[in-house]
Amino acid sequence: MLKHPLLAFYVLACAVTWAFHIPLALAAVGAVGWRLPAWVHVLGALGPLAASLGMTWATRGPAGLRDLARRATTWQGGWGWLAFALLSPGACFLASGAALSLFRGDMTALRGFGYAAELPQLGWLGTWLLWTLTFGFCEEMGWRGFMLPRLQQGRGAYAATLLLGLLWAFWHVPSFFYNMPVNPMVWVAFLISILAGSVVMTWLYNSTGGSILIPALWHGAFDTAVAGADGMVAGAVNACVIAGAIVILRRYGPDALSPQPKQVVSRGQE
Repeated sequence: MLKHPLLAFYVLACAVTWAFHIPLALAAVGAVGWRLPAWVHVLGALGPLAASLGMTWATRGPAGLRDLARRATTWQGGWGWLAFALLSPGACFLASGAALSLFRGDMTALRGFGYAAELPQLGWLGTWLLWTLTFGFCEEMGWRGFMLPRLQQGRGAYAATLLLGLLWAFWHVPSFFYNMPVNPMVWVAFLISILAGSVVMTWLYNSTGGSILIPALWHGAFDTAVAGADGMVAGAVNACVIAGAIVILRRYGPDALSPQPKQVVSRGQE
């Protein structure tokens, strides 16, 4: 584990997450007779968090955990980053939903914001809090908090981001069988969305001095906007993210994807 911390982190993250997601997948395809409540899916977010805490303790000790906590609660660069993280996914949802509503002549496209199929009784605010705490913070403590700064050591930010995006997409594989249509084209679209979102979150991470808080808030807001949205609206929001990723790459280049230097953790720091 100490010799290969990235591999150990990823194996642990998948093991914890898949302990929740594989039973849901087996039930969905009829391979077993049990039925688990849909909210078990949310518990899968604990995988990256548990792996990050465990591997940070193993490689850097209490000082590493204090650094992780600091980056999860602070950021550099001003309040604009916080506003972008909180508001930009919702703004894309509203713009897309309003345009589609005008085209259709009804307001159905504006429904679904903040709807959680796993816990439908939650309002939009409860859903936002749930997604932010789970698939926002729990995931980003691992992907951006532990994995990205190590992948960026010796690699350009874009190369590290693509590698992380592929690993992040594979981590989702069991949920493909119960949380989305069993359709390879949908899976390809999901992969493209994951890679584009990874570019945006690398930009947020590097631009804010290695903050986990800002990518986590954006991640939670994005999930709130698309998880229960009309399919066309969700597609439009994802198109905004893809366009944003292209702009980031063209403006800042592949080395840092950011106006600031890429954030790294070297083997000498572990």
